[in-house]
Amino acid sequence: MAVKTVDLNNPEELSQVILKIEDYVKTVVSESRYEHSVRTARTAEKMCALYGLEPKIGYLAGIAHDMCKEFSTDEVLKLVSEDQKPVSLLEQNRPGLLHGRAAAVLIQTKFGVKDRNVVSAIANHTFAAAGSSDLGKILFAADKIEPGRPQSTDEYRKNLFSKSLDELTLCVLKENIDYLEKRGKKVAKPSYELMAELEAKLTP
Repeated sequence: MAVKTVDLNNPEELSQVILKIEDYVKTVVSESRYEHSVRTARTAEKMCALYGLEPKIGYLAGIAHDMCKEFSTDEVLKLVSEDQKPVSLLEQNRPGLLHGRAAAVLIQTKFGVKDRNVVSAIANHTFAAAGSSDLGKILFAADKIEPGRPQSTDEYRKNLFSKSLDELTLCVLKENIDYLEKRGKKVAKPSYELMAELEAKLTP
């Protein structure tokens, strides 16, 4: 049976779907993963308020972003097959990286959240992507800078929040790329593409 599409412009429907997703996430991830999801949601909520988006939409994206993180590889691949997009070689070698795409499918099919910006933000939160919406940039950054992250002191976040959203995103993205490169880990192509896009946009 088809799930009714949630109207995120309706405050009551938005609040209800957030509660449903919170309850669901508690049952499918570890306590520490749930706590990370809540911190990410609250950080995204704060950033949405700061950068002119609906705060509760940020919370929704944050609480849902990792709901497939602890699914089996088979479960993740089954969900991802529904988005009909190619799976990169990096994702083939490390299927766990597909958890965002899986969550983007699940939020539509199980919870009726079809909003393009929310779906895209969740799908791309791991690597980021060129052409990201403001919500996409916020969720990517919030996941990396929520207060549970080792580098994320109050002063660190205060400094980032003083920047424009594009500047903040570029800083967080470069930190993430640098972290991976220094450890000899492969950086996904979409991360480099967004970095190039933001650098071009911010160059006078």
